Amino acid sequence: MKVLYLIRDPFIEEYPTIIEDAKQLNAEVKFVHSDSGLTKSQLLKEVEEVDIIVVAIVKIDQEVIDHAPNLKYIIKFGAGYDNIDVSYAEKKGIVVTNAPGENAHSAADLGFSLLLSISRQIAQKDQEMKTGKWQLSMGNEVYGKKLGIIGFGAIGQAIAKRASGFDMSVIAFGHYRNEEKAKELNVTFTELDDLLSTADYIILSTSLSEKNRHLINEKTLAKMKPSAFLINISRGGLVNEVDLLAALKNHVIKGAALDVFEKEPSITELSKQANVIATPHIGGATFEAVQRINQLTLKNIQRFINDEQLEHLVSKS
Repeated sequence: MKVLYLIRDPFIEEYPTIIEDAKQLNAEVKFVHSDSGLTKSQLLKEVEEVDIIVVAIVKIDQEVIDHAPNLKYIIKFGAGYDNIDVSYAEKKGIVVTNAPGENAHSAADLGFSLLLSISRQIAQKDQEMKTGKWQLSMGNEVYGKKLGIIGFGAIGQAIAKRASGFDMSVIAFGHYRNEEKAKELNVTFTELDDLLSTADYIILSTSLSEKNRHLINEKTLAKMKPSAFLINISRGGLVNEVDLLAALKNHVIKGAALDVFEKEPSITELSKQANVIATPHIGGATFEAVQRINQLTLKNIQRFINDEQLEHLVSKS
């Protein structure tokens, strides 16, 4: 059994026991550095003989799957699996699993950190201080404001819990409506237009699909308050970046904090705007989250080798 790990380089560098743990599996394991310029041709060569792929953000599309004739199992090292062609994998009899909720607290921490930082221009003031500039600027209080959460899964719920400590009024929109959790966290479900037009802060924490691609665009941005902030910790494809850049330049909204982009890595005009805070997709990059996901991954690999029931199937194969 051959296992190929395509997980993010810092995960391995900062948490090297991932490699040691994998060596204990009854399998031949290889780790490939995927953050340092892995080309499509290199990827296709690496998958030629593998049985299992463990992947973080590398795109596992139809071409990759077709170049892996022995592939039987794809494990998402995280929750969102939009980088995997699950439908095609299913047609080929390949099982796909993920690790839902294991990085929810890490992502929620980052989301709320970005909310606070964009409110008080913390990142911008830090950079000014480092260049020797001492200048007062006015910010916004978070306390008592209205927070709109798009996507009320594990991450959205964790964000709502954090918002309660700031006495924020929380509204949510999404197809998944956990009424029990909403009641527990004092969250009100609403329609998208209402959320867009009334929220002071909007956090995207929903999965990406073709149905909601570019959910945030010129039309929806125009419905937001001029004083509102947009925070995206989910997937870059949820936002039309051209439209967002125009909205920020024209003061349609006040600012944005972005951890994800349509194409990554991404250093663009958008990420360089003065009213934007940008981070390099670090939502799930905490020691605690990586440790939890790693343990689940190891458990599922061993279950697969032993022909046992897998946890968190996202395909029907």
